[in-house]
Amino acid sequence: MILAVIKSRRTLITLTVTVAIVLISLKAASAIPLFGAGASFPQPLYQRYFSQYQQETSVNVNYSTIGSGTGIEEFINESVDFAGTDMPPTDEEKSQMKRGLQMVPTAGGAVSVIYNLQGVVTSVRLSRDTLGKIFTGQIGNWKQVNTYLPRRDIKVVVRSDSSGTSFIFTKYLSAITHGLIKPSPTPDWGFKVFSSRPQNGGVAGEVRRIDGAIGYVEANYAVENNFPSARIENQEGRYIKPSLDQASKGLVNVEFNQDFTLKLNDPADGYPIVGLTWLLLYQKYPNQAKAQGIKDMVNWILTKGQDLNGELGYTRIPEDIARQAIQAVNQNITVGS
Repeated sequence: MILAVIKSRRTLITLTVTVAIVLISLKAASAIPLFGAGASFPQPLYQRYFSQYQQETSVNVNYSTIGSGTGIEEFINESVDFAGTDMPPTDEEKSQMKRGLQMVPTAGGAVSVIYNLQGVVTSVRLSRDTLGKIFTGQIGNWKQVNTYLPRRDIKVVVRSDSSGTSFIFTKYLSAITHGLIKPSPTPDWGFKVFSSRPQNGGVAGEVRRIDGAIGYVEANYAVENNFPSARIENQEGRYIKPSLDQASKGLVNVEFNQDFTLKLNDPADGYPIVGLTWLLLYQKYPNQAKAQGIKDMVNWILTKGQDLNGELGYTRIPEDIARQAIQAVNQNITVGS
């Protein structure tokens, strides 16, 4: 009887230790670090996402801001676990993604047109026609924009890197210039711009340095760094300053394609220069821990994480689209090579 009890206790202890080891192993697997890189447009939001996510889950997610174009390249090269982009990959780029592609929208936002006009304290208003002519080189002096502005050369500053912000901006310019400028992460402006610099910080720094300069950056970046942003004329003829509320109006009637890209060129209401940002995920990951880690991260971003969007000036993804994206991720992401 005593031997039976001892044997039973040993078995129980063995089972307990085994279960504990399994639980520890599962926890370690779920805490495997994740590495991403890409768009600068959502950088403040992603920084907040991943900081909060680490606090709640102990999972360390590293995200490097290198621009959408370079992020897509890193994704193709399989040197990251996920990428961030403000523009859908081209068909040619998709064909190079050997482990498949799953796109997930995370947030919406606006692109601000910033400027530096020393001595001018009133807000600059840019009509659709004027904005198009400035960025096609047809208007070269601020006096041509409005007679109350100084007679000063307009010095156009653009992105030098492959940029989703440029893609969002030129997609809108294409709509208002009837295709004179083509949507592109590396636009052909059709004239000699004054300066080109990488990322939001490069453009903003150049605009701040040069009197008469005009450029474009992610709207929250403009706010955080105290840049004046032009009021842009929308389809309804209203001059709108970029804000969360006005960006939300611009995106309220957006239509999503099956792959979660969107149909949007020139919104009628709200602030018109708006777009979405996405995560690029592989459909196949090398092991279960990595695949589950990606699924867990995306599930968190599209549920709890969405509550952070408004705090940082980004629009939420509609709940029905978020649910569909979560379902697609859970179904389509598997283990393989």
